[in-house]
Amino acid sequence: MRSAQSRQRDALDALYRDHHRWLHNLLRSRSGCSETAADLAQDTFLRLLSRDQDPLGLTHPRAYLGRIARGLLANHWRRRDIEQAYLEALRQRPEALAPSPEEHHLVMETLYEVDAFLVSLPDKARRVFLMSRLDRLRYAEIGERLGISERMVKKYMARATLQYLRLDNRGDGR
Repeated sequence: MRSAQSRQRDALDALYRDHHRWLHNLLRSRSGCSETAADLAQDTFLRLLSRDQDPLGLTHPRAYLGRIARGLLANHWRRRDIEQAYLEALRQRPEALAPSPEEHHLVMETLYEVDAFLVSLPDKARRVFLMSRLDRLRYAEIGERLGISERMVKKYMARATLQYLRLDNRGDGR
């Protein structure tokens, strides 16, 4: 008698064989790059594995795989845009101030973490957080500009802080 784990592994193998080519083609048409498509298709199946999703329970596997892949592709574009903006900012600086490869890597990782934090926030909480931190507005000013009470501004800031702590703890392996 085969174990449930063995059946799931076989189902995952079949899912990969049956849908990998379709997924790769979908991602290639959306990304314009076969290498990017190959990486994202592989990441899609890795994401499926990391979620402990039972492949036997997928009633619409292409829809499920497509949703994961579209999210990964959006993340890919966002990361690329962040890197391009950083590289453009570097081009504005004198060459003598260019960061080392290690510094470049650390800056990029930090920018990706900030992006992940901001994307994880609901729109209003993100706007409140940015107005507070970047524009250095007081809570009363933020509330006035957004048409919400100062109390709601405090709640949005608390939500942003809590989300930051969750993401920070996740990064530490806690």
